[in-house]
Amino acid sequence: MSETLLAILGLGMISTFITLIMIKRLSPLVALTLIPILFGLFSGTGIIELGKMMENGLKDTAPTGVLLMFGILYFGIMFEVGLFEPLITKLLQFAKGDPLKVIMGTCVISLIVALDGDGAATYLIIVGAMLPVYKRLGINPLILTAILTLCVGIMIKLPWTGANARVLSALTLNPTELFNPIIPSMLAAILFVLFVAYYFGKKERKRLGIAQIEIPESKEIGNKLIYFTNLALTVVMIGVLISGLLPIAITFMVGLAIALIINFSNLEEQRKKLAAHAGSALSVGSMVFAAGIFTGILSGTKMLDAMAQSFIRIIPDTMGPNMGIITGLTSMPFTYFVSNDAYFYGIVPLTAVTASHFGVSAVEIGRASLLGQSVHMLSPLVASTYLLVGLAGVGFDAHQKFTLKWAIATTLVMLIVSVLTNAISIHF
Repeated sequence: MSETLLAILGLGMISTFITLIMIKRLSPLVALTLIPILFGLFSGTGIIELGKMMENGLKDTAPTGVLLMFGILYFGIMFEVGLFEPLITKLLQFAKGDPLKVIMGTCVISLIVALDGDGAATYLIIVGAMLPVYKRLGINPLILTAILTLCVGIMIKLPWTGANARVLSALTLNPTELFNPIIPSMLAAILFVLFVAYYFGKKERKRLGIAQIEIPESKEIGNKLIYFTNLALTVVMIGVLISGLLPIAITFMVGLAIALIINFSNLEEQRKKLAAHAGSALSVGSMVFAAGIFTGILSGTKMLDAMAQSFIRIIPDTMGPNMGIITGLTSMPFTYFVSNDAYFYGIVPLTAVTASHFGVSAVEIGRASLLGQSVHMLSPLVASTYLLVGLAGVGFDAHQKFTLKWAIATTLVMLIVSVLTNAISIHF
């Protein structure tokens, strides 16, 4: 089949995938599995050859799937055993009736709770804990939803989260190589969001003053030895993740095994705790494995190469070397108007192959593609956003209007720092 026909077929495959996902006719798992097989057959590839392509794709995405599943299980158990509860309670006590402290505390707690990368869980925990305080003091609840959205938008770039896992599986990247260079930009974004929280807090303190309210007493740590062992284990794991001493998937597998032994004394209890968190881990992990079929066929049939060659012809030579910056900027509208599945599995691989012809690495495109997640969290395609506004009792449109400019600003801060730290290259 000619390169032009392969390019058209590849575009048809991606368009069909995106469309069916957008109109909710197929789930991502089903679409990632069946659509590439169908288009692979249209390309004239035999079923045996397609099987080998799918197998190769599964081998490439297996480490990411393992990472995601064990990461979700580990943090799910850490939250359940109360690792972060003392810090949350202390922050609430520190805040008292000062709107500035309440909003700053909201930001810090949100960043901590969002470590598990689950936006819905973070919204449930933080809104449940903080909304009564906001109501008691008269603080604008849109500030609560805005801070939560910005914090989750930053933390879902962590290696064990869905967005990161999609990039890793779609581009077959090394987790450490993808994540470590964007740590400075994430830290800068965290500082920026803390500044935004401070700005909101100063305005609300001026408007409302400082009130006296009752704050829950600190909960006693049940078993201090177990608690501090869990804390030490988590700190060590984060250190290993950043250092790259061990593969991230292995780190979480070992960490989960140790955590189960530390916290649950018998096998039946361990089994129950794993089963309680297995649903979310399996649903996301299985999607990553299905993505291996999609990317395996897209690459194996040469559709991806053919599309890249077609795109290269229409990109001016002066713009090509800056594909990383272009990807970072376009990640905002793309992830707002299409789902993460459609973007990371349909658009990003094509962009990466195109960029490679201009000397821009796939890992740089992968980093840049993650930057728009703060804006993505405002998308009407994100189910957890409806959960957030519903829990907080604010309008979806009001939340969008109030938060969007800050989400865009957060993304731009990350992009600028990524360029300054050479995580994303710039060419004049």
